[in-house]
Amino acid sequence: MKPTRDKIAAQVLIVEDEPDHADTMADALRKPGHVCTIVNDVPTAMEELRLGAFDVIVTDLRMPGSGGQEGVSPDGGDAGLRILTAARQLQPQAETIMVTAHGDVPTARAAFKQGAYDFIQKPLDLEVFRNLVNRAAETVLLRHANDELAAKVDQAGFEGIVGQSEPIRRILRTVKTVAGSEIPVLVTGESGTGKELIAQAVHRNSRRASGRYVTFNTAGQSESLLEDQLFGHIKGAFTGADKDRAGVFEYADGGTLFLDEIGDMPLAMQAKLLRVLESGEVVRLGSNEPRHADVRFVSATNKDLKEMVRTGQFREDLFFRINGSHIHLPPLRERREDIPLLVRHAVERFTEQLAPGTQIPMVSDAAMMRLTSYNWPGNVRQLLNVVQNMVVTALGDDLAPGQPRTLDVRHIPEDVRTEDATEDGSPVASMGSLAGTSLEQIEKRAIRETLRLTAGNREHAAKLLGIGERTLYRKLKEYGLR
Repeated sequence: MKPTRDKIAAQVLIVEDEPDHADTMADALRKPGHVCTIVNDVPTAMEELRLGAFDVIVTDLRMPGSGGQEGVSPDGGDAGLRILTAARQLQPQAETIMVTAHGDVPTARAAFKQGAYDFIQKPLDLEVFRNLVNRAAETVLLRHANDELAAKVDQAGFEGIVGQSEPIRRILRTVKTVAGSEIPVLVTGESGTGKELIAQAVHRNSRRASGRYVTFNTAGQSESLLEDQLFGHIKGAFTGADKDRAGVFEYADGGTLFLDEIGDMPLAMQAKLLRVLESGEVVRLGSNEPRHADVRFVSATNKDLKEMVRTGQFREDLFFRINGSHIHLPPLRERREDIPLLVRHAVERFTEQLAPGTQIPMVSDAAMMRLTSYNWPGNVRQLLNVVQNMVVTALGDDLAPGQPRTLDVRHIPEDVRTEDATEDGSPVASMGSLAGTSLEQIEKRAIRETLRLTAGNREHAAKLLGIGERTLYRKLKEYGLR
């Protein structure tokens, strides 16, 4: 849902078995900019509730044409209640409005008690109907705003972790749960997903927050150097060892040690690491005297440790020791809803770094759609690099006095701008997590989301989608979108 200056553009699902009546309702809602999807039977409504994303659902309480369908009484009298039940499960953030005839008012009141936002009687007063939908949309918008505010407050101890998606919320809940304990944490995920940010969050929210947070990357180091770095040495342990030196375990004593790329550690070193984790004691190179090291251990890898255990490349006992709590960071392409938030956050950050006091540039709809549709093989790290380049380029634009600075498609680096894009730079819908979804549903979703992005402006939507206005009008009619 996208607020504008004087109106709210909401995604509205209209479930009505009389097509003419459904069209009338949709036409009434076009004026305030709502994007409407029309369906005429219960099965299609259920499909939309499963696959779509709606702010308001308007459903007729009784749909005689639905009689005989699974779960619906022969006269269709409970069709609307079935839609309400499904909406509460599949679209919990949405509000549902029941449309009813005079004789069904008691049933509509019962629906109200079951969670419906309100009900309205036929024949509809279109002005009253429009105002009712507007109020429901405002309720949803306020709820979203409150959730975002709560999330920002909730993330006060999670600097750098930006996102509102359910995967990110779930991860932060897990971090909160495990931070207060002493159990080891294993963070997995592709390169660039932000594994070290999770380790930092565990430390900052733990009882060891006042202690040291020490990071060490095991990748690409020889076994002898790795042992020295981890456990330290005493004077004379080897040529050049002219004084005692503590390893990272001792250095992190009382705090948190984050061992990155643990999947790259040689097998021989894995055995030595396991001994330290089990005993809490380290032995410096050249010494026989154990030294106590009280550390909270967090490790990370982009490799499949279970598969490495199966093939003998990683010790099973070490895997069990470090996997006290497993936090997996999904790739950015699997949480695309976080990309706009990440982009805006990065634009603010880099603008302030590069040109302090400069007005924060806007990001055009076309650029945001391109960034959102890209698959980001380098994940958040790559996205931040791209946005930084965009800001640098945009700050060099020669603007007319008073002209606002805007990051547009032309500011996106060529490799990101042109991959899987149309000639004018507008994005082609990426499959990503849509695997298994019909092409019709993918196209319908792309049109619906673009209309929401443009607040119902069909001309602008057609341009962003890279199709002609006539083609868009035809598809709107074909898919029941108004």
